[in-house]
Amino acid sequence: MQSLSTTTRRRFLHRSSRNLINQIIRRSSSTLTTTSINTLLSDHPPISDPDSNSAVLVEHNACSRTVLLNRPSSLNALNTSMGKRLQKLYKNWEENPDIGFVVMKGRGRAFCAGGDIVYVHDMIRKGNIEGCKEFFWTLYKFMYFVGTYLKPHVAILNGITMGGGAGVSIPGTFRVATDKTTFATPETLIGFHPDAGASFHLSHLPGYLGEYLALTGDMINGVEMVACGLATHYSLSANVPGMEDCLKKLTTDDPSVVESCLQKYSDIDYPSNASVIRRTETLNKCFSRDTVEEIIDALESEAGKTNDGWCDSILKKLKYASPLSLKVALRSIREGRFQTLDQCLIREYRMSLQGVAGQVSSDLHEGVRARLVDKDFAPKWDPPSLEHVTQDMVDQYFSPLSPLEPDLDLPTKQREAFA
Repeated sequence: MQSLSTTTRRRFLHRSSRNLINQIIRRSSSTLTTTSINTLLSDHPPISDPDSNSAVLVEHNACSRTVLLNRPSSLNALNTSMGKRLQKLYKNWEENPDIGFVVMKGRGRAFCAGGDIVYVHDMIRKGNIEGCKEFFWTLYKFMYFVGTYLKPHVAILNGITMGGGAGVSIPGTFRVATDKTTFATPETLIGFHPDAGASFHLSHLPGYLGEYLALTGDMINGVEMVACGLATHYSLSANVPGMEDCLKKLTTDDPSVVESCLQKYSDIDYPSNASVIRRTETLNKCFSRDTVEEIIDALESEAGKTNDGWCDSILKKLKYASPLSLKVALRSIREGRFQTLDQCLIREYRMSLQGVAGQVSSDLHEGVRARLVDKDFAPKWDPPSLEHVTQDMVDQYFSPLSPLEPDLDLPTKQREAFA
């Protein structure tokens, strides 16, 4: 196996793969899944922390390793033990000269629905804040490891991909979306903030699409992921087995060879006329505003002028979300636009600890209760409205829990962060 230099490999691994939206010229035959965010969020039974060896399976191939996230009953949601196992495996594989690249996929109808928020909710309920800290610390460190991995990384997103599922895939080299892919960052709907590196990858999307996705929690499909740059390749799910077989036979660490295999089984498609990708003018006009209140005012004005049902549907989503989470999410995306991945993860770690500690608000506990535990879908947010959210509340969300609370420790000196 011929090895590339570290510099050459890194230059390729972090090459921009985004397609320009204004080059999209024909209608897609692929439509967004009809499964609602409510269904995706609520379809998550409370499960105890499983054995990480059974939750993360490994397939040994000729010159690669395939990781299978194996918790289909909970949409392959990640917990602490899974994060530790993934970190150990990936570190060993990076150091092994006989392994050229790594593939990650999920079992069942999800790639990964994110961090196991029910698992976190249970720790919050028991007062186990230290366990919550370990959860975020472990997963965020692994996400940074993926983002600075020295070997090609292929994530096959053949199903639901949300939150932490994006966090363990988007920082990597290749992300293959399919006609079964559903992507969302629905954290504001459960009283949290888009985390797991979301403030980095969403803020770098074209225009103000990142603000839109972060605030509304809206879903996009695989075609739309490729169009905006979240995914690098698109393939019909029927072609995925052939793609996987091709990858298994490769004996290389050359990302261009890996990409050739992916390209062989890729398809070309374009967002439908109803896609948010085709609403960039309206989206940018509204979501470029400085505050959440101004964004809502702009949407209401646009709805009044155009009688556009899309604006009304977006307004309903914003008015359902946690008011505090909306303001925190907007600031997070805006800050992320000028930060590196490591800076975003370090800041998000602070924010996540504030969310679980409940010093500013108990919205996370309430949001998970309403959507995932009791499933009454009637959260009682505190503060209850945007006008009750003070600047001090938002500022505290971005601060350490205490002066002695350590920040997330990432190996930035050993593993270069990319802007």
